[in-house]
Amino acid sequence: MAILVTGGAGYIGSHTCVELLNVGEEIVIVDNYSNSKPKALERIREITKKDFKFYEVDILDKESLEKVFSENNITEVIHFAGSKAVGESVAKPLMYYHNNITGTLVLCEVMAKYNVKKLIFSSSATVYGMPKTVPITEDFPLSTTNPYGTTKLMIERILEDLIVADPNWSIAILRYFNPVGAHKSGLIGEDPSGIPNNLMPYISQVGSGKLKCLQVFGNDYDTPDGTGVRDYIHVVDLSLGHLKAIEIVRKQIGIEYFNLGTGKGYSVLDMVKAYEKATGKEIPYVIAPRRPGDIGQCYADPTKAKEKLGWEATHTLEEMCEDTARWQSMNPNGYED
Repeated sequence: MAILVTGGAGYIGSHTCVELLNVGEEIVIVDNYSNSKPKALERIREITKKDFKFYEVDILDKESLEKVFSENNITEVIHFAGSKAVGESVAKPLMYYHNNITGTLVLCEVMAKYNVKKLIFSSSATVYGMPKTVPITEDFPLSTTNPYGTTKLMIERILEDLIVADPNWSIAILRYFNPVGAHKSGLIGEDPSGIPNNLMPYISQVGSGKLKCLQVFGNDYDTPDGTGVRDYIHVVDLSLGHLKAIEIVRKQIGIEYFNLGTGKGYSVLDMVKAYEKATGKEIPYVIAPRRPGDIGQCYADPTKAKEKLGWEATHTLEEMCEDTARWQSMNPNGYED
């Protein structure tokens, strides 16, 4: 009996695998290393002192994915695998639609063939589009402003239709807000290729001297300081949400949606100041034009996750900054060191 983790070598996937192994779950990881590194798997073993099976498989490759299911007693799937950069999705929409949507279709087809009908899907707060108000609850209207978000919303719709066709499925859709931070050990963290798309690794690379200056995309939003406001959640808190979601899909059928966020919004400049305070390092920045597809503010109402999953974020903003800085200082070039 094992949980299949697709994209388990990635940023959120690797942290979730650590937490699953820590509570005694058996896992099987598949990853194609398109946005991850083999070293992450070594680090998972180092942190947990536990082993697991790994397959270097692209979920678009149905035959190889079937081999994983035929060789293991898979009982649940946590589905992280997918392309995830908003800006890149605007530039390469066809790649995003093919990779994220077709990959999920192939995965669900193979799951159905092997009668594995318990799924946790990594969705995103981008499915709320440009919310008229904040904080955001799970029953807000859904829309998108970029192809990445559209792939997440389309997959949610596909999974809803799947449940209608076969009510024996049990699906938890987790809508992430903005994951940041790293494992306390400093052994695993976010390792973006090239210049980071996400704020926190960008800040930490400026703080370490790897990058000269932070670009702040837009200071004319309708927010307290004009910069974009987001709900930043520690990646370990986010990972623990998946453990709670496993409990839910094991005991009930149907489909459920949960916001995983802190319920607090911080602006880009708030994050810069918090990082400077936590690390004592100055973060020089320049204001740049808004990025296509970005919105002004987005933060969660996480009440449902607290009441129904028994989950809530506990890490502070200071811990998010300290853990990011520790990962960056121990791994200046990410997993390539």
